[in-house]
Amino acid sequence: MPLISPHQRGARVQILNRINANNLRGDLFGGITAAVIALPMALAFGVASGAGAAAGLWGAVIIGLVAALFGGTPTLISEPTGPMTVVFTAVIASLTTNAPDAATGMAMAFTVVMLAGCFQLLFGFFRLGRYITMMPYTVVSGFMSGIGIILMVLQLAPFLGQSSPKGGVVGSLLALPELLAGIQPMETALALLALAILWFTPRSIKKVCPPQLLALVVGTIVSITLLGDADIRRIGEIPSGFPALSMPTLGLGQLQLMVVDGLVLGMLGCIDALLTSMVADSLTRTEHNSNKELIGQGLANLASGLFGGLPGAGATMGTVVNIQSGGRTALSGVSRAVILMLVILLAAPLAAQIPLAVLAGIAFKVGINIIDWSFLKRAHHLSVKGALIMYGVIVLTVFVDLIWAVGIGVFVANILTIDRMSALQSKSVKTISTADDDVELSDEEQALIDRGQGRVLLFQLAGPMIFGVAKSISREHNAISGCDAVVFDMREVSHLGVTASLALENAVTEAMEAGRRVFLVGASGSTLKRLEKLGLVDLLPDGHLTADLISSLRLAVDGLPAAGPELQVAAR
Repeated sequence: MPLISPHQRGARVQILNRINANNLRGDLFGGITAAVIALPMALAFGVASGAGAAAGLWGAVIIGLVAALFGGTPTLISEPTGPMTVVFTAVIASLTTNAPDAATGMAMAFTVVMLAGCFQLLFGFFRLGRYITMMPYTVVSGFMSGIGIILMVLQLAPFLGQSSPKGGVVGSLLALPELLAGIQPMETALALLALAILWFTPRSIKKVCPPQLLALVVGTIVSITLLGDADIRRIGEIPSGFPALSMPTLGLGQLQLMVVDGLVLGMLGCIDALLTSMVADSLTRTEHNSNKELIGQGLANLASGLFGGLPGAGATMGTVVNIQSGGRTALSGVSRAVILMLVILLAAPLAAQIPLAVLAGIAFKVGINIIDWSFLKRAHHLSVKGALIMYGVIVLTVFVDLIWAVGIGVFVANILTIDRMSALQSKSVKTISTADDDVELSDEEQALIDRGQGRVLLFQLAGPMIFGVAKSISREHNAISGCDAVVFDMREVSHLGVTASLALENAVTEAMEAGRRVFLVGASGSTLKRLEKLGLVDLLPDGHLTADLISSLRLAVDGLPAAGPELQVAAR
C-alpha cells in the first residue's frame, strides 16, 4: 500500500502506520532495547495500580502493538506510563470500594479504560489533535509534577514493606506514622537498593543494560540468595497464557463517575502521547499525524481494556531509547510488542520471585522523574503569576482531582493571558484630533486633521480586536466631545471579534445620533463581512465607507459646518 503524507489533502486515508523493511536492522534493535526497558516498568506499574503484574505486562504488549500499527508517529513507543497509572489507580480504588464485590469493581475499572479509548477515537475522528496540546506550560508542568508526587506517595507503603492503605494520597499520608512504626527493614533495604542502582549506575553500564532491568534482576537475586529466610512480599504467580476477554461492565449507580473517569483518562492519554510525539519529531526531524495518533491510542486502550490490561500512552523513555537505538518506523514498536509477549509467555514463572519492594523502588524513581524539577527551580524567576498557577495545579492534582486541577489552571491562565493581551492591544485604540498627538500620520493626513481644528476626530484601530479591547473602544468613544465628524480608521484591523464589533457599532450609532458625520475607512475581508452582517454598513450614508484615509478626512473636513466667531478668530 503506498504511503501517504499526513498533509496530503484529498488523498485516501492511510490506515496503518509507516511500516517497511528499509530500516529492518535498526527497527529490530530499537524494538529489543525498548522491550528490555518496558519489562520492569510494566511490572512496577501493574503492581502499583492494584490491577496486578499481569495487567501491566499485557497492557504493555497490547497498547504497544495496536498503537504502533494504527498510530501516526512511526517511532513512538506506547505502554503504561506513570501518569496513566496514577489516574487508573484512583479509578480502581473508587470503583472497587463502591462495587458489590472486588471482581465487579475491577471489571468496571477496565471498562473505564475502554471508555478512555472511545473518547480518544472521537478526538481523533473529529480532528481535535492539534488542540489537545494547546495548554499553558505552567498547567502541564503543574499536573505532571502533581502526578509524580502522587506516584511517590502511593509507593511509600510498599517501599516500607507494607500493604497500601485505603484513601489514596491522603490515606497514605495520614497512615505514614503507622507505616513508619511497622517498617520492614529487609524490604525497605531492597527498595533503597533499587533506588541506588537507578540513581548511581554509571553511564557506561547504562549503554549495555538499562538500570531498571538491572535493579529488577539484582534486587531479586539479593532477595533470594541473601534474604532467602526473610518474609519478603513478592509478586506471586503470573498466568503464563494469553489474557481472557474482559467484557464491558457498566454499573448504573457508577455510570456518571465511569464516564468522567474515562474522559479524564482519555484526555491525559492524549496529552501524554502527543507531547511524546513532539519529542520524537524533534529527534527524527519528522512530523507526526496527531489525529491519526489519537485514533491509534484510542484503539490501543480499547483493546487493552478488553483484555484486562492497564491504560497507556506514548512513553518518553521508551521512545527516546528506540530512536537512539536505530528505530525509524513502526516496525520497531511492533517488534517490541512481539518480543515482550514471548517473554511473558515463556518466562512468566520467573517473575513470581520479584519482590514488591523492588518494584516500589522503581516506581518511586519514576515519580521523581515525572516531576518537572527544571521548571520548578526557575518558575518564580520567570513569572510569579505563572509560578502560582503551577503550584495551585500541583496542590489540586494531589489533593483534589486532576480534571479540576487542569480545568481551573487553564481557566486562570487564559484569563491572565487575555487580560495581558487586551492591555497591550488597547494601546492600538487611539483618538486623534490635533497635531500634538504622538501618532504616525503622513503630512497630508496631519494637515487635514489640522484644518479640522479639533472638530474632526480620527478613531484609530489596529491589530486583532478581541473582546478584551471592547472596553477600550467604549472608553475612547465616551471621551468624544466637541467634534462634528468621526473617522474610524480600520485599515490595520486583522480580526474583529463579536464583542469588539458590538462596541464599535455602539460608538458609530451614538455618534450618528449626536449629529456627527461618521466615516469608516479600510474595512475589508472578514472584518467587512462582520460589519455587513451587523447591519452597520447600511447605517452609513453613501460615500462614507472608503478604502482611503485621505479621502475620508477630506470629506469630513470639507463637510464641516461653518465655524462660529470664536473658531474663526482662532483660525486667524
